[in-house]
Amino acid sequence: MPRKIIIDTDPGQDDAVAILLALASPEELDVLGIVAVAGNVGVAQNAINARKVVELAGRPDIPVFAGCSRPLRRHLVTAEHVHGQTGLDGPNLPEPQIPLQTLHGVDYIINTLMAAEPKTITLCTLGPLTNIALALIKQPAIAERIAEIVMMGGAYFEVGNITPAAEFNIYVDPEAADVVMRCGAPITILPLDVTHQIQSTPERLAAIKAIGNQSGAAVHAMLTFSETFDLKKYGWTGAPLHDPTVIAHLLQPELFEGRHCNVTIETSSELTVGMTVVDYWHVTGRAKNATYLRNGNADGFYKLLTERLARLP
Repeated sequence: MPRKIIIDTDPGQDDAVAILLALASPEELDVLGIVAVAGNVGVAQNAINARKVVELAGRPDIPVFAGCSRPLRRHLVTAEHVHGQTGLDGPNLPEPQIPLQTLHGVDYIINTLMAAEPKTITLCTLGPLTNIALALIKQPAIAERIAEIVMMGGAYFEVGNITPAAEFNIYVDPEAADVVMRCGAPITILPLDVTHQIQSTPERLAAIKAIGNQSGAAVHAMLTFSETFDLKKYGWTGAPLHDPTVIAHLLQPELFEGRHCNVTIETSSELTVGMTVVDYWHVTGRAKNATYLRNGNADGFYKLLTERLARLP
C-alpha cells in the first residue's frame, strides 16, 4: 500500500519540485493533503503556489490548506531574495482554479492524525515547523500517532545558509523546531549537509528540460531562476536542491546515509539562534531523538527525479 503523507510546505521552487516528485509517485506515496506555512513568502501566497503546483501535476483532487501566518514567537523572516516576489518566480503558471480549503491547516493535521489508525501517516515538512509545532501544542496526543516526521532543515557540517549558524527553515521558527524535536515521534532530518551535495548542474537541468512535458519545463524554469542566488553565493557549478530530498528519501532511502543521534535547537542565543546542535559523535549522553542524514547520492537522486517528472503532464 502507498505510504500516506501530509506535505507541510512554503513553496518555494524547491518545495514545488518536492510536491511534483511526490505526486508523480502514486504507487509509493498517497498524498492526503498539502498545508501551506509562512516561510519563503507569506502563507497566503504559499497557499496559492501550492494550488498552482497540484494543478500543474494534473492533481486538482489534492486538497490544499493554509496554516500559520507567522512563527510562534517571532517576526516572520522571508526569502524573496532567493525565490522572487511570488516565492515561485520562473515559470508562468496560471492562477489556480481549485479553491483553498476553509479548514485551518493546523486543524486539518490534527483531525487527520486523530481519525487515522496510529502510525499510518508521515508528515513531510519542507518549510518552517510552525504548523506541526502548533498542532502538537494544541493536541499533544498526535505525537504518538505520527508514523514519522521527515523534514528538510538544519545543518551541522555545512552550518548555516541564512545566518552563519542557522539553516533557513529552522531559523524562521526555532521555537517551533524545538517543540517538534522534543515531541517523541520518529524524526528523519535532511539537512544542508545532504542538500548541498544535490546540485542542479547544467547537465542535470538540461535532462529535466529534455523530458518535453509541461512539468519538466516548469521545473527547469523554477530552478534556473532560483539557482541565480546560490551560484553567486557559493560559486559552485550547480545550486543545491533542498526539499525534494525529503520525498526522495521516502522513495529510495538507500540514496542517503547518516545516523541516529541527538539534535537540539538553539533558541536563546542572539548569535546562534536557530542552530541545529547535532551530537553526531555521541559526546553528550543526550537521548537520541532523530536520524540525521549526512550524505546523499546526487546522481541517483537526479535519475529518480527525472524519471518521475516524465510521468507527469
